Amino acid sequence: MSQFRSISVFCGSKSGDDPAFREAAIRLGIDMARRGRRLIYGGGSIGLMGILADAVLAAGGDVIGVIPDFLIRHEVGHRRLTEMVITGSMHDRKRRMFELSDGFVVLPGGLGTLDETIEILTWKQLRLHDRPVVILDVNGYWQPLLGLMRSVIGQGFAHPAIADLYTVVDDADAVLAALEVAPTVTAEVLTSHL
Repeated sequence: MSQFRSISVFCGSKSGDDPAFREAAIRLGIDMARRGRRLIYGGGSIGLMGILADAVLAAGGDVIGVIPDFLIRHEVGHRRLTEMVITGSMHDRKRRMFELSDGFVVLPGGLGTLDETIEILTWKQLRLHDRPVVILDVNGYWQPLLGLMRSVIGQGFAHPAIADLYTVVDDADAVLAALEVAPTVTAEVLTSHL
């Protein structure tokens, strides 16, 4: 079995306008359950979060939701999970998801998803972890973020190899394989910002 047993997935509390986002979340969820991967996610029952969790559960998989107590009502906390972890803050949520996870996947989402993604990449650059991060770029959704990364490099604020901090795939069926073959990050990337 893969070393990536528990996978945090960052995604939106909305489902977005493109039906491909929903389809990608369902396909990823089914694939995770079939391959025995536990989903760690934000604990909501709505948006891509809920769609993904429902897909994993329907396919017989395990799902751990991690949600701050003040968001349970706002994000309509999921009621049928394998386990729900309630935290005291957003910071605690991210820390707990990090602690529970062997790897990270990014689906389309909004500001919260951006926050989680940038923080987990920053932690990787700071050598707080060496776990893989896979960005699922459904129909080019993350191209603006990837363009920003290129601009950060081009303007001299990051080493050209920061792209090794993450892997980009455009198909949900490629996500789990990408976790297995994530590139090793060189020492230059890990120290060039210091």
